[in-house]
Parts: sequence; structure tokens; C-alpha cells
Amino acid sequence: MSRIAYVNGQYVQHSEAGIHIEDRGYQFADGVYEVCEIARGNIMDMTRHLDRLNRSLSELKISWPMARKALQIIIKEVVRRNRVHDGLVYLQVTRGVARRDHVFPSPDTPPAIVVTAKRTSPAASSARAAKGIKVITVPENRWERVDIKSIGLLPNVMARQQAKEQGAQEAWFIDRDGIVKEGAATNAWIVTKDGVLVTRPAESGILRGITRTTIFDVAERLGLKIEERGFSVDEAKKAKEVFMTAASTVVMPIVAIDGESVANGHPGTTTLSLREAFFDIAEKTPSC
Repeated sequence: MSRIAYVNGQYVQHSEAGIHIEDRGYQFADGVYEVCEIARGNIMDMTRHLDRLNRSLSELKISWPMARKALQIIIKEVVRRNRVHDGLVYLQVTRGVARRDHVFPSPDTPPAIVVTAKRTSPAASSARAAKGIKVITVPENRWERVDIKSIGLLPNVMARQQAKEQGAQEAWFIDRDGIVKEGAATNAWIVTKDGVLVTRPAESGILRGITRTTIFDVAERLGLKIEERGFSVDEAKKAKEVFMTAASTVVMPIVAIDGESVANGHPGTTTLSLREAFFDIAEKTPSC
């Protein structure tokens, strides 16, 4: 079955979809995006994703491309037309098409929007979680406003490529004090010897991940304590468990950091319990 994309008011064949060469997303990375998990026919945490989209647009002074309710309908329609039962839906909003100039275009320039959806394999993800993944660490080299979900992701791309070349699946950005910030596309967590979940505060310096936020609800349901504080790479290597969160991976165990095994080199029970409980607790919007 051919894929369908929504591009600036039209549903088109994915293979034929295109944007103008002077779209400011293409010229300046002047735009934002969101990615929602689709699980068992449901769009997960859509309310929180659209709330964060609203914040990102506001911070960059980009207008909504349409009413929020209309966007919800389009997201569901793209998922429906692509018959995605398990997968991801991606949406991107840019400042629109205008003559190339660094300053903002005229206020009446309409924002541009793209929505796509693709299938993923729950079985493959579960197999990966059962085994765990490896991460490397890299120095922080991104702009300071990583709290905005901007499409300007070149440092993240380079970090993830470096991880791949070293036989890992994710890269952690480390600040000047040696404290873990977040992954190239994920939030970072550890579980202490006392069973406390630890993740860096999201007021600044990292993206407030939606899956990260929902994990607070999951932890409360499971009776687990969370501390929002920084932790060093050394503390992570000595932790009881380490994991990462993102819409694309949900909760994924980390079993090695820079080539050194975490704990016994196998996924921990706390991490797997969070992963198992996530679907039941996260907000679910039927995709059709």
C-alpha cells in the first residue's frame, strides 16, 4: 500500500510530496516538530504533544497553521489513510514560504505544515528492550534553547552517527561539569541502588520529553520515587539500572555506556516494569 502525506492542505502520495525551495524550514531550519507513538490503534499522549507544539511555536513566534481541533482531525486522518496500527506520526510546522531573508517574513505569510505516518514493529521493539541498547557520551555542542523542539538537529544527527560508528544506538550529551543532559533523541534516566528514578530537571538545558512526563504518572502508579537532579556519567555507570525514554522507543533499557556494562549488562526489572505499564497509563486517542 502506498503511503499518504498531508502537505499544506492536501493529502498526497508520499512519493510525490514536496515543499517549496524557499520554505524557511529548508532554508533556515525555521520550524518545529512533534512525533507521537501509535500503539494498538491509539495515538499516545496527543494532548501533551500538542501542548508542547503550542509552546515551541510560541517561543519561536510562529503561528498555528490551523485550529488545534482541525490539526487533531488531520493527524488522525493521516494515520487512518496509512492504516497504521503501530508506528509513529510526525508533524512539522515551519514559518512558511518567503523570499530568503534572515528576518521574519510578513506576518500574513502562512505557516507550512507536513504530517506523515509510518508503521513500526512492536515485536522488534520488544526484542530490543529484552536485550537493551548501548550509548556513548559526547560533549554538549548544541544551542542553549534545546527546550524548543526545533527541526535544527544537525548536532543530534552527528552524535547519533558517531554512536552508530561505535556500535551503539544512542549518544548522551554531557555538559561542562560532566553531568548527563539528554540523548540525541531521548531523555536519560538512572535507577539508584535504593530504587529511586533519577532524571535531569527539564526547566532548561533539555527537552521536556512527553514520554518522560508520562513516566512520572507511571512511577506514581507503581509506587516509585523520582528525583529530578543531575547525575554524572560515573554515577550512571554505577547505577542499578539505566534507561532512556522517547515516543519512538517508549522506555528502553541501556546496558552499556561508552563500552562499559551497566550493572550485570542486562535490562533491569524496574525499567521493564515501567515499559510494561506505560500503555495502560498514557493517554490514548483512538486513531479512527
